[in-house]
Amino acid sequence: MLLMNKGRFRARLAETQDDIRAAQSLRHLCFHGTGQGVDADEFDVICDHVLIEEARSGRLVCTFRFLPLSDGGQIGRSYAAQFYELSALEAFSGPMVEMGRFCIHPDINDPDILRIAWGAMTRFVDDNGIEMLFGCSSFHGTDEEKYLDSFAMLKERHLAPRRWLPRVKAPQVFKFAQKLRRKPDAKMAMLRMPPLLRTYLLMGGWVSDHAVVDPQMNTLHVFTGLEINAIPPARKRLLRGVVG
Repeated sequence: MLLMNKGRFRARLAETQDDIRAAQSLRHLCFHGTGQGVDADEFDVICDHVLIEEARSGRLVCTFRFLPLSDGGQIGRSYAAQFYELSALEAFSGPMVEMGRFCIHPDINDPDILRIAWGAMTRFVDDNGIEMLFGCSSFHGTDEEKYLDSFAMLKERHLAPRRWLPRVKAPQVFKFAQKLRRKPDAKMAMLRMPPLLRTYLLMGGWVSDHAVVDPQMNTLHVFTGLEINAIPPARKRLLRGVVG
């Protein structure tokens, strides 16, 4: 199913096992540093997978997956629930979707890819009446020292509302909201912030007060939530412009 077609790129839902395997191969390249192998888990069979391809060649340049949930009562089914204690979000009454395994081919550097990805997300959100988008936003590597300004900015400006705040579940975490006392260098913070997380924050997204240290994926990640009704009107118009 084609979600959108813009310029050099198109976004579509995976339809075959070959599509899903291509997504898993790209994920392995991005997350594990080699194109030999696949990155796969038990969530792949219950998710919708988005493929962003070069329209002319069909080359896969970006992928991510969606897990739709009818409301917060299903939050325990999510990938993120393995790492975060999410009982506070069980009270969320509207439809939700978890977005995960987002990656862009390391040899491709084109800002249009992220724009198309957000356009595809927007179409999925609109078509399914989604009220909250959430997932795990990852920093590459497990050394928090590289990202202290980014974490300081998250603490200062972007922590989750108390009513939704995820609690600690994973065995190894970096409690940045508790430990950091520094004033963030805004330029360095945004430079080190993952591009997907930067976009979440521009939309009004929020994060957990701690980062999970994930040695298997070689990442630090924060739970990230975005309430659709809280997106600023100007940002919504930008997203609609991509979709339209």
